[in-house]
This record gives sequence, C-alpha cells and structure tokens, in this order.
Amino acid sequence: MKVKVNDTVLVITGKYKGKQGKVLATSPKNGTVTVEGVNIQHKHEKARKANETSKIVTVEGPVDVSNVEVVCDKCGKATRVGHAVIDGKKVRVCKKCGAVLDKAYVKKSKAAAAEEAKAEAPKKRTRKRSAKAAEPAAEASVESTSAVTGEE
Repeated sequence: MKVKVNDTVLVITGKYKGKQGKVLATSPKNGTVTVEGVNIQHKHEKARKANETSKIVTVEGPVDVSNVEVVCDKCGKATRVGHAVIDGKKVRVCKKCGAVLDKAYVKKSKAAAAEEAKAEAPKKRTRKRSAKAAEPAAEASVESTSAVTGEE
C-alpha cells in the first residue's frame, strides 16, 4: 500500500468525490484507509453508568485505498506514487513533479544539510579578555575600600 498515515489524500470516487483529508489510520490487510472528514458514520452509544447519557457519535469509516490518491505537498496535485532510491534509501516520489513524499525522509535530509552547512562555516571567534584588563579592576577595588575605611 502506497498511502501512509498523515498523508493528505484526495477522494477520487464515491459520495465524497473531490474531498481532501488527512489519513488517520491505514489497514493494509483489508486495503482500506480512514480519512478525516470522509465516510462519516453515525454510531449510537448507550449510557453505561448512571450519570452518563446516551448519545449519537459521528465516526469516520474506512475507504478503499483504490478510491484515494496522494496529494503532493510541492505541486498540490493528486498523483500516483512512484518509488526512487535516494542515498541508498527507497522513498516515495510524486510522479508529476518528482518531489519526495516521505515527510520523515525530507526532515532528515534537511537536518543533514543544516549539519553540513555548520561544518563548512568557519568557527565563530570569541574574544578572550586579557590579563591586563583584570589587573586595573583589582586596583580600583582596593582604592575604593581604602577610601571608605580612611586608610592609605
């Protein structure tokens, strides 16, 4: 299954055709995905305790994975998912624009690029205080104490 949790998908067939939502859960064994705001079902819940009330709860039901397409973050279009090997890692790729769809991989690659930039940048120089600057400050404190006590 080429759809993962937290992907943005577009429903391409059925009652909710054209609706976009985030994938909340996947079930590869059944070939279904649960999409936020799609296939809303009403479930009646009975009160189980004396202080509870019965209610009708709305729940998202599963949709067949063949009825959804992944929406690319970069180009914003619904696309089929392709695969490519980048840096020895197999990742999901948009077939229309070629952008990487795996968000975890994108974060890792950005972090690696930032580390490389830090390594290439020259080290920040810090100014060390000289010993001469510390000596006059010590003399000034001795003079101020002698002025207060009246000693010379």
